[in-house]
Amino acid sequence: MKIKHVVEFDHSSLSVREQCKLLKINRSSLYYEVQSESIENLKLMSMLDKLSLKFPFAGSRMLRDLLYQEGHIYNRKRIQRLLRLMGIEAVYTKKNLSSANPAHKKFPYLLKNLEITHPNHVWGADITYIPMAYGFLYLFAIID
Repeated sequence: MKIKHVVEFDHSSLSVREQCKLLKINRSSLYYEVQSESIENLKLMSMLDKLSLKFPFAGSRMLRDLLYQEGHIYNRKRIQRLLRLMGIEAVYTKKNLSSANPAHKKFPYLLKNLEITHPNHVWGADITYIPMAYGFLYLFAIID
């Protein structure tokens, strides 16, 4: 439940100021209404979504340049803000991903001295996340 619904504007004994003081909220938060994105920004977000699916490695600069080639001129910071709002991030190798956390237990490799000679002897599995044009997909593979 939103805090706005707790405050009564026509309360007889407590003013809005006193109610806000008791609830420890700012009075200005009662009157704030969230603004939706403009139609132009929604169109830009749609274009950015299509481009980021086509070029998942593209950052804000590259997306700005791709839009410029199509005849659309937008500020890079505007593109960054909309990408953040949509939760889109360029795919690239991040730093220091392979280093182990010292607090985590290291398990021994149990297949080290095992000679694999026949089917169904050793199994492996892996899972990965694949973004799609409309949503996402999990791919799970079992290896014999």
